[in-house]
Amino acid sequence: MLNFVMSRAVRPLASAAAFFALAAASAALAQTGGVAAPPVAIAQAPAAAPNSAVGLATQQGFAAYLQGLRSKARAQGVSDATFDRAIAGLTFNPRVAALDRGNQPTADDAPIPDFEPYRLRHVDAARISRGRTVYQANRRMLSGIERETGVPEEIMVAIFGHETNYGAVMGDFDLLRSLATLAYEGRRRALFEPEVIAVMVMMQRGVPRERLVGSYAGAFGYPQFLPSVYLRDARDADGDGVAAIWSSQPDALASIANYFVRAGWRKGEPWGFAVRLPNGFNRAAVVNRTNPPRCARVMERHSRWLTMKEWQALGLVATKGSWPAGSVMATLVEPDGPGKTAYLLTSNYRAILDYNCSNFYGLSVGLLADEVRQ
Repeated sequence: MLNFVMSRAVRPLASAAAFFALAAASAALAQTGGVAAPPVAIAQAPAAAPNSAVGLATQQGFAAYLQGLRSKARAQGVSDATFDRAIAGLTFNPRVAALDRGNQPTADDAPIPDFEPYRLRHVDAARISRGRTVYQANRRMLSGIERETGVPEEIMVAIFGHETNYGAVMGDFDLLRSLATLAYEGRRRALFEPEVIAVMVMMQRGVPRERLVGSYAGAFGYPQFLPSVYLRDARDADGDGVAAIWSSQPDALASIANYFVRAGWRKGEPWGFAVRLPNGFNRAAVVNRTNPPRCARVMERHSRWLTMKEWQALGLVATKGSWPAGSVMATLVEPDGPGKTAYLLTSNYRAILDYNCSNFYGLSVGLLADEVRQ
C-alpha cells in the first residue's frame, strides 16, 4: 500500500484544469483548439534583489501585502518562523506580472485549428520512445498502482510525458515569488493567494525551499501540480517519507494516479478510441443539447452521451481492437471535422480534461498512452 502524504489541502483547486484555464494559457487556446501551452521556463533567482524598474511604491505595497498574509498562514498551521523564512528577500516580479497580463481570454468565435498537426508534435517518435522507457523502468510499481487505483499505467506515464516531457522541462521560476506577485497584482487574487499559503504549508511540513521552483504561474514538479494540489494529492510511492514529485518518478506517477482517482476515474473503462462513421451518418441526431457547467468551448464539440451498444447500432466501427461493454457511455468527437478520424470518448476522458480542459490535450494524452503500452 502506498503512503498518502499531506492530504489536507489549503483551499485546493477543483482541478488542475482550473490552473491551465485561468492561470497559464488562456491566450494559447485560440491557437490550439483549447489546449494549454507548455509551462514557461525562464531562469529566475529564488530571492532576487529589488528591480530598479519596479517603483518603490510597488515594492512597499508588495511587502505590506505579504505581511498581511501572516494571520491566514497561521490559520493553516504555518509558524511565524516559517512565514518569515518564506517571505525573506521576496520581491515583486514584473516579468511574471507581464506574462499573466498577456494571458487574456480567447474570443468565443476564434477559429480552432486542426488537431492532426498538434498530434504529430505531441505524440511523436521521441516522446513515445522516452515514454516506453519510463514505462518499462517502473512496471512493477506502476502495475501495483493500477491494481490499487484502477488508473492505467500508461495514462500516468502519458501525463508525465505531456506535462514536462518526462522531467526535461519543469520551469525554474521561484514559486513563492511568482505566486506572491500574481496574488498581489490582484487580477486573480482569489486563485493565487491560497497557493501562496499552500507553499508556506509545504515549507512548514519540510519541503526544501530550493525545490520550490516551477512555471511562472505556480505549477511544479514532474506532473506540474499547483501547491494546493500537491498538498491534496501527492503520494510517497518509494517509501522515503517525502512525496518528491520533482525528483522521484515513482512519487510523481503515483501522485498523478491519485489525482485521477479524485477526478472520478472508472476502473476497467478505456479513455476512448478511434472510430469510422458510416456514409450519410446523421450528426444532427446526436447533437448535444445540454449546457456544460465549465469549459463550454471544449465540451460543445462533443455529441450527446450514448451507450456503446447504441453507437454500434448507428453503424460506427472501431478502427482497431474490440468494443468496451455495451453499457459504457461515450460521446463522439470529430476534432478535424467530418471525413477525418473520429473518437468515442468515455467518462475517463473527462477525467483527463479535469487535468487540463482541452480536447487537443485529452486526445493526445490518450493516444500517447496507447502508444506507450504497445
